[in-house]
Amino acid sequence: MTAPEILVLGSVNRDLIVHAPRLPLPGETLRGQRFGSCLGGKGANQSVAAARLGARVALAARVGLRENGAAMVEQLKGEGVDTSAVAQPADEVPGVALIVVGAEDAENQIVTVAGSNGTLPLAQIEALELTGLRWLVAQQELPLESIARAFERARALGVRTLLNAAPYRPGCEALLPLVDVLVVNALEAQALVTTLGGGAAGPESLAQALRAKGPAAVLVSLGAQGLCWVDADGVRLVSARPVKAVDTVGAGDTLVGALVTALAEGQSIAEALGFAQAAAALAVSRTGVQDAMPHRGEVEQLLGEKN
Repeated sequence: MTAPEILVLGSVNRDLIVHAPRLPLPGETLRGQRFGSCLGGKGANQSVAAARLGARVALAARVGLRENGAAMVEQLKGEGVDTSAVAQPADEVPGVALIVVGAEDAENQIVTVAGSNGTLPLAQIEALELTGLRWLVAQQELPLESIARAFERARALGVRTLLNAAPYRPGCEALLPLVDVLVVNALEAQALVTTLGGGAAGPESLAQALRAKGPAAVLVSLGAQGLCWVDADGVRLVSARPVKAVDTVGAGDTLVGALVTALAEGQSIAEALGFAQAAAALAVSRTGVQDAMPHRGEVEQLLGEKN
């Protein structure tokens, strides 16, 4: 296999997905419409999204072999993801995510159990081959100290870093000085800024406040309102593409996978944001998580159409 240009350091889960008429209220029991399970986890999702879009991508993760963890790794290989840096401890259970999707507005609720994701040790981070990479990508379903060490090693080698600060976790603000590109949604951005002593603000102000803490660029995703990007050249606002949202689970991971693919290819910021937005639009228009993630030709076709 050709050497990867992108390494995703992240989680691998088994997603258990229930579709319901709407999200349940506290203490309420609803009759669901259908159930399914699939490969998930933000690390797996972002690596698959990038691979489908043509990136040479590897995944560094920890997937316990209990509860059929080996099949999860084989599925990643089938998507074209290099899994040589995936540890497979025989005595651990993979991560799991319980997801409820409401049919009325396609919004979701998610509860995750870390499983083997939560045991990723520093020794595995030290063993990672980072030479020759363009980008190292991480999220926050792993131990924060492991992410920090991976970013320290990457920056020392001239590898650019992208942090998707999701889900928000107290203490993650310490990672910001090690980040080249920070990707957050509006809720995550507000939580981070509040932790740093700031107040409620709009997306531009949130992005600027976070950029002041270290990242060269900050992307705040706003769902149906589009994207807000802030870097040394100022603010860019990208409108969302008009699509009927069917299922928003995994849209953020598709956005990240597409963005880092475009940046690794050397696309301009404007092109990369448009590419990422188009990929995410396709994802939300379909049901499923990885099943909804588009391939390269689909994104290029959408970009070629008139808005």
